[in-house]
Amino acid sequence: MTEIDIEKENKAIAQEYKELLRISYQTLTPADKKLIRKAFDVAVDAHKEQRRKSGEAYIFHPIAVAKIVASEIGLGATSIAAALLHDVVEDTPITVEDIERLFNPKVAQLVEGLTKISMVQKDLNASMQAENFRKMILTLNDDVRVILIKLADRLHNMQTMESMVEYKQTKIASETLYIYAPLAHRLGLYNIKTKLEDLGLKYTEPAIYDDIVSKIRETKEEQDAYIKDISDVLKKSLDAENIDYIIKGRPKSIYSIRRKMRAQNVSFDEVYDKFALRIVYKCDSHDEKFIAWKIYSIVTDHYRPSPSRLRDWISSPKSTGYEALHITVMGPKGRWVEVQVRSERMDEIAEKGYAAHYKYKNGASEESGLDTWLNLLREALENPETNAVDFVEDFKMNLYSKEIFVFTPKGEIKSLPKGATSLDFAFSIHSEIGIKTRGTRVNGRLVPLNHELKSGDQVEVITSASQKPTVNWLDYVTTSRAKNKIKNVLNENTKKIAEEGKELLTRKLRHLKVNLNEQVTNELVNFFKLKTSLDLFYRVGIGAIENQQLKDYAAQKSNTFINFFKNKIKRSKDTAAEDIHKPVISSNYDMLVFGTEHDKLDYKLSQCCNPIPGDDVFGFVTINEGIKVHKKDCPNAIGMQSNYAYRIMSAKWIDSSQEEFKAIINITGMDVLGLTNQLTKVISNNMSVNIQSISLSTDAGIFHGQVAVIVKNNAILKKMINAIKKIDGVDKVTREYRT
Repeated sequence: MTEIDIEKENKAIAQEYKELLRISYQTLTPADKKLIRKAFDVAVDAHKEQRRKSGEAYIFHPIAVAKIVASEIGLGATSIAAALLHDVVEDTPITVEDIERLFNPKVAQLVEGLTKISMVQKDLNASMQAENFRKMILTLNDDVRVILIKLADRLHNMQTMESMVEYKQTKIASETLYIYAPLAHRLGLYNIKTKLEDLGLKYTEPAIYDDIVSKIRETKEEQDAYIKDISDVLKKSLDAENIDYIIKGRPKSIYSIRRKMRAQNVSFDEVYDKFALRIVYKCDSHDEKFIAWKIYSIVTDHYRPSPSRLRDWISSPKSTGYEALHITVMGPKGRWVEVQVRSERMDEIAEKGYAAHYKYKNGASEESGLDTWLNLLREALENPETNAVDFVEDFKMNLYSKEIFVFTPKGEIKSLPKGATSLDFAFSIHSEIGIKTRGTRVNGRLVPLNHELKSGDQVEVITSASQKPTVNWLDYVTTSRAKNKIKNVLNENTKKIAEEGKELLTRKLRHLKVNLNEQVTNELVNFFKLKTSLDLFYRVGIGAIENQQLKDYAAQKSNTFINFFKNKIKRSKDTAAEDIHKPVISSNYDMLVFGTEHDKLDYKLSQCCNPIPGDDVFGFVTINEGIKVHKKDCPNAIGMQSNYAYRIMSAKWIDSSQEEFKAIINITGMDVLGLTNQLTKVISNNMSVNIQSISLSTDAGIFHGQVAVIVKNNAILKKMINAIKKIDGVDKVTREYRT
């Protein structure tokens, strides 16, 4: 680089620093500014030799992360300093001890937490990424700010991924959609969640992302005009009531439009509420609720509301601290529009989450939604033996779940994830109550333990000192807290019974002249087709393995020599039989190739998404079934690419002229005369398509059809689907994916 370039870069770095101080959400004292300046100087010096893949000086990354921490998340000087220093321990000779000496223990603790997350040892038995997430979530125990800074780091990495190779982009984007976006959602950072989701989609499904972006641009003018029409109507009434407010139009995120298109099997044009209107009002704290309902009254005076889609998060805030009224109304031209009503305080909490919540928190004794959630999280972390992938899956399920609000017999309100059962409720009160639950009453009526609760239910738990959890209980609960507690109790019981079973087995085998040792234990595990020695001892303990079965084992063992020859003969027979029945590999076995070298490998097509030639696919190396091929938009793809990135192989079709594949098409429409005839004609006229099965039915004037066809590739299938869409009366044609 020339001197001029270096000077230019230094000016840009200084400019970024000034911007960082200017946009800080918190008011910075002189001491705060001094701390941030020192952190900035240390970071600039530590990273001075480093450059990013794009070629720019590395220091721009920590500054950008600090800016997100300062303005979008709204944290204070300690966190801003930690964000500036978040990579120095990992990438430079500076140690955590140096940071503690130069700054203070709090900054050092945050930097250490961030370094721990990054420096994960590869675990060959479990997913490295799941283990990484687990360690990251464990740091929540120390200080939630570690996660908040990590989210800012991830957001900036997602914003600057253009210069990375494609497989890395897919891996990082999948991780982001898999865990970071749900975490941002759970911590109440809706802005960051939306950005992470949109950027995640940009790199996992680029064609779909670009298509939605271009369509949003095309319809922007029309949407702006539509929002202005509604705003103008509401403004007159709001002004007449002397309410101090602003109205903002808010387009739906690209990711949520994509999710709707997929969930409802509709095109972009068929997604109704592609935008929302947000009314943010100023008021004194004691008038907050009153004014919200006043605005609700004004909105519904002009536009008819959908009674089933009113969301009152002012009376019962979400556990993230989110408060607002959401009203869905029928706007002009017969379109549904969501109107969000928030005070300035509520708006700040929705944008900044944690930081704004603490700014407005009244009195130290009041426990926030975030504190409650962190307490629940600590309980979920009590079980360190859980498999890392299961842990992340459970954790994720509880991150994104919608909430319901139920009441205790005394009228206290409890928040639970949607889908929670009456047994989940028992565990949410206290683990000891959960374990001793004998029955539950909902609204005074006795219900099964797996009864799904609804908002407004009043739940009473009946306990018994002699009650113990059974394995079935794991099917009765949905929350990770309840699952972990039940597993812990079951494991303790299993170990106890297994210990007794081992002693019993030793005695029984001694009668049969067999000594129990490691080899005998392994032989018995195989003999009874079990997985572990614990299973074996447990089954003996509960009496599931009878004396006669043990005698059979002993007899077989004493006859090992003869058995060895029998097996030899049997095995060679089986092998010959296998070869006879083995399907002949077609000459077109090499249709799918893997990796950059286009290797021809054995594979299976996954049942969950049934890929066919022409679909975008990838290979996934399974433990027992070799390579399985999935579609890139398979419902399970994000989880696999995130948790097991090292098992993903790029794959592509190179020839699809011979092989044939099955696709299932669902058709709905109006029951027009001759529709069935037309449909079969269109399909059979297409020479490259064979109908395997067809099922047609009508119900009150609505036609439903499902056709299973055999096709050679995706292009032929698309052509056929387009032809079916043109038939008079057909409303929707979709290809079915099995989840």
